[in-house]
Amino acid sequence: MNLEAMQEALRAEQLDGWLFYDHHRRDPLAYRILGLPDHLSVTRRWYYFIPAHGAPRGLVHRIEAHHLDSLPGEKHLYSGWQEQRQALPALLGEARVVAMQHSQFCDIPYVAMVDAGTVDLVRSFGVDVRGSANLVQRFHAQLTHTQYELHLEAGRRMDKLRASAFALIDDRLRNGSPVHEFEVQQFLRDGFAAHGMVTDHGPIVAVNANASDPHYEPSAERTTPIRPGDLVLIDMWAKLREPDAIYYDITWVGYCGHQIPEPMLQVFDLVTGARDAGFALARQRMESGNAPMGFEVDDAVRGHIREAGYADYFIHRTGHSIDTSVHGTGANMDNLETHDTRRLMDYTCFSVEPGIYLPEFGIRSEFNVFVRNGSADTTGEVQRQMLRLGA
Repeated sequence: MNLEAMQEALRAEQLDGWLFYDHHRRDPLAYRILGLPDHLSVTRRWYYFIPAHGAPRGLVHRIEAHHLDSLPGEKHLYSGWQEQRQALPALLGEARVVAMQHSQFCDIPYVAMVDAGTVDLVRSFGVDVRGSANLVQRFHAQLTHTQYELHLEAGRRMDKLRASAFALIDDRLRNGSPVHEFEVQQFLRDGFAAHGMVTDHGPIVAVNANASDPHYEPSAERTTPIRPGDLVLIDMWAKLREPDAIYYDITWVGYCGHQIPEPMLQVFDLVTGARDAGFALARQRMESGNAPMGFEVDDAVRGHIREAGYADYFIHRTGHSIDTSVHGTGANMDNLETHDTRRLMDYTCFSVEPGIYLPEFGIRSEFNVFVRNGSADTTGEVQRQMLRLGA
């Protein structure tokens, strides 16, 4: 926990402090940002207040009195709920505007960890509770140089695995040997393990209409053969098996045959054009010193697809933050599922992944973008043409 940087950020946001609260480990962000030990068994409510000026202070239950000992500042104890309510105003002191893991109208649900009743309780003391989304982005989603290098290395390994997976399909088709979605997925899973990588689930290997389900995953019981004339989509994400490693997340598509049908080519060109429009906006705005908000990148991508008449077939946000989780805690490129008003921040990473999902087939194209020093760059190989397999 970098107390000096936190307090500087609080003053910049014109906040009197940041109030952390948890019960039964419902707010994982609090533990990551404060650096609390993973082994804590939390059965009682605790509070930790970082003021914009002065020393932090905590409030913990007497039977879990040492839970915040790793953090600086005095710790006050309580037992009964009445005692807790009496101690909270003293914990907050003169603060009248504080941040919590709260989002008004749940506009940014990824940081809405504190229950409404606790927000009501804090507000009952005459305190204005604001959302902590910008602070969370700064103190959890920003990558260190080491983390950035881990992300790049994950990308190098995954790009090779992705090429190998499509090569497997290509070889089987050329030889007339059977191959199916689940087999390719397991090939990639084995590749992750062999290359020192881990993932939470997936990857997605989807044929034709299966690719129109953005969250489709094959299984031993549900798998489709990959045959000539099929479209194949592979969406894969993983990170190195190292502490604080950062995910790499990509989607590529190929066609099983030499002559790609014109409708597929048109949709591929539209999707990649929209993808590149979002990236161009991010890069231009970063270089101009006017970092875009997440929703503005989504608008640029979605507008490109809307102009072509396919808006109803683009059914998810443009992209998501990437950090130690594949769906991270920074700004998302989103003005569909949420209205993300967070600005892109230096040393953060995110995906750009528009898709068009028609009844017969779906196409998505995804790459990762890293923002730093007033610029934006992709962090791995970029698909420019649809792959031809078995041709």
